[in-house]
Amino acid sequence: MQYISTRGAAPVLGFGEAMMTGLARDGGLYVPETVPVLSKAEFAALAGAPYEEVAFKVMRPYLGGFFTDDEFRGLIAKAYQGFHHAARAPMVQLGANHFLLELFHGPTLAFKDFAMQLIGQMMQAALAKTGERITIVGATSGDTGSAAMEAFRGLANVDVFILFPHGRVSDVQRRQMTTPSEANVHALAMDGDFDDCQAQVKAMFNDFAFRDGVRLAGVNSINWARVLAQVVYYFYAGTALGAPHREVSFTVPTGNFGDIFAGYIAKRMGLPIDKLVIATNQNDILDRALRSGDYRTNGVRPSISPSMDIQVSSNFERALFDAYGRDGAAVAQLMGELKAGGFRISQGAIESLRSTFASGRCDEDETLAVIARHWKTTGELLCPHSAVGVKVAEEHLGGAPMITLATAHPAKFPDAVQRATGIRPGLPPHIADLFDKPERMSRVPNELAALQSLVRERTRH
Repeated sequence: MQYISTRGAAPVLGFGEAMMTGLARDGGLYVPETVPVLSKAEFAALAGAPYEEVAFKVMRPYLGGFFTDDEFRGLIAKAYQGFHHAARAPMVQLGANHFLLELFHGPTLAFKDFAMQLIGQMMQAALAKTGERITIVGATSGDTGSAAMEAFRGLANVDVFILFPHGRVSDVQRRQMTTPSEANVHALAMDGDFDDCQAQVKAMFNDFAFRDGVRLAGVNSINWARVLAQVVYYFYAGTALGAPHREVSFTVPTGNFGDIFAGYIAKRMGLPIDKLVIATNQNDILDRALRSGDYRTNGVRPSISPSMDIQVSSNFERALFDAYGRDGAAVAQLMGELKAGGFRISQGAIESLRSTFASGRCDEDETLAVIARHWKTTGELLCPHSAVGVKVAEEHLGGAPMITLATAHPAKFPDAVQRATGIRPGLPPHIADLFDKPERMSRVPNELAALQSLVRERTRH
């Protein structure tokens, strides 16, 4: 299995190299050269299997022998042993033919744990083979950062620097990044919004002297291994509701497009997905782009679902790559136009995207109303991101069972949940002392040179 860049001008890599590289050297994102399709026998083996077994069978074809089967099974077991639900990703029913996939039972209470815990194990194993050190720099709109710190804290051969937009994450999200005491993790509160943080991370990757000097690696969803680990729960949920013998649909609250791109890969692998629905909050660039054919940024507005406060959705580039017939030069041109504010999607490409994805948006008042209604009618307490997904899913219900991804625990966003329901959700026991711990973070400017200087200074050698 080989990996190619969406911009067509970077070296072709194997799985291990693609995982450790993150962003391609031409600025593009790595994708598999081919997508394996599961046979009927392979599908049959997934039905009723434990989450870890589904992960092994879905991901194994992409590894290209980088890990032995025994090694990979061991890494998967370690990755999910810290989850706080035996099913890892349980489902609850919200209504007729509508189900909620709870992806918040990991150590940091968000769906990012499914990928980050596993990529942490895989990177650690890869580094143990070579004896190398790496410096991880990531951007977060709230959840990736804490998941990365949890996965890599205390490791001897990894330094982690996480940029988050100052004042634009919830108190729980911030504290999950600022309270780890291990010396190898660093929380950096940056002036600006998530798009600014993400742009600085990409700028560091594109400065090859800096990148090579600190052995830069990425754990944002620009990293293919992150997306791959998220493909698993689509199969886990889909087979639980009868796939491949019946179609299923998914609605995904998304900002950076990684989580729903994982669903697209699941569909390419043979999971019979009827509808794959993009759910956006008031920062609705993905919904606008799909409706109008114009991908144009217009500024980020802070919301009660801050993990979706994004205008530059990195993984949309992977979808565009396929929609443009895997023409790397065309994608590179579009990404150049994006720096100037946006681009027009060609007629053929937008028709391809619309044949795969549906979309919808949910504003602030609607989000609060959905949280309140489901608390009254189902007893389910939704985080604001999950509520965005539920509202949009209800607009797309059909014959196939609809599965909405619940991306975070309501206790991560207690102010919004309390405003909607009067109930202030408490933190689960394993992090109940979060607000008793001292915080440790650095306030940093939105300046590349200053950020690079800080990373160099704090990277251990």
